[in-house]
Amino acid sequence: MMARRRADWSLLERMPAVRGRLQAGAPLAPLTWFRVGGPAEILFMPADEKDLSDFLAALPAEISVSVIGAGSNLLIRDGGVNGVVVLLGAGFGDIQIMDDGMITAGAAVMDVKLSSAARDASLTGLEFLRGVPGTLGGAVRMNAGAYGGEIRDVFVSARCVDRRGAAHEVSLQRAGFSYRHSDLPPDFIVTSVRLRGRPGDPRAISARMAEIAGARSASQPVGARTSGSTFANPDDPRAQGRKAWELIDAAGCRGMRLGGAMVSKMHCNFLVNGGDATARDLEALGERVRARVLQQTGIALQWEIRRMGEVEEAP
Repeated sequence: MMARRRADWSLLERMPAVRGRLQAGAPLAPLTWFRVGGPAEILFMPADEKDLSDFLAALPAEISVSVIGAGSNLLIRDGGVNGVVVLLGAGFGDIQIMDDGMITAGAAVMDVKLSSAARDASLTGLEFLRGVPGTLGGAVRMNAGAYGGEIRDVFVSARCVDRRGAAHEVSLQRAGFSYRHSDLPPDFIVTSVRLRGRPGDPRAISARMAEIAGARSASQPVGARTSGSTFANPDDPRAQGRKAWELIDAAGCRGMRLGGAMVSKMHCNFLVNGGDATARDLEALGERVRARVLQQTGIALQWEIRRMGEVEEAP
């Protein structure tokens, strides 16, 4: 641990000047819904897009850069994350709504907050975001969706900053959305997004949002230390239209445990930290589930949860 701390401070000395905040050896577990994982070698919280752009332009090319949002779809491994981890905060949290139904929102805006802002402006089409945990930037990166809607249905464009600090405007066509996927280059950091809503009745919008919230609470372990759907629904024809949770359930994995990790009994496409799980427990349990489904069906489930960082070295 001491060696890791010295490396953190050494790297901190190589960081460009910023207006935001830099922290060496920053704990990341409290920033994720699983509440597990090691620290960031350097955590950078930029003041705004220019601060982020200037920092990346001046950062030595050999230093890796990762991005996290609300941590709702993220598993940080126990060994932590090398290089710089970027966390977008208040400087990326504005929402602007125009009379023509156009919405411009920062990448750090929570999806739930955005759906409420659209409702308050009598705009429909974004109710599905009430059922999507996390931030808008992450939702764009993975074309998040739920309850009959997804980001590409309302997306107009996004502003992004690449690893060299250059800004880009990404259109709907360039975004290349598909099921739980976008064609955004891996080094693009989404900073703001333009979406379009349609005129609607606030009462009907509120009713739909309440329906989504109720359905989510009734079917998902929302109060647990979990991180959303673990695996994407398969497009393999052998699945015969069955969703990931149905394959997991049929394979007898509901309630399966490993260390402090458990497959949720309420919704078996959710992994749960029972309180003392490690990232190793959670990832290994997920791989055990994948192996059992593969053995029984021949279908290889794909992780939907983003896994980041280094596996902790054995003592």
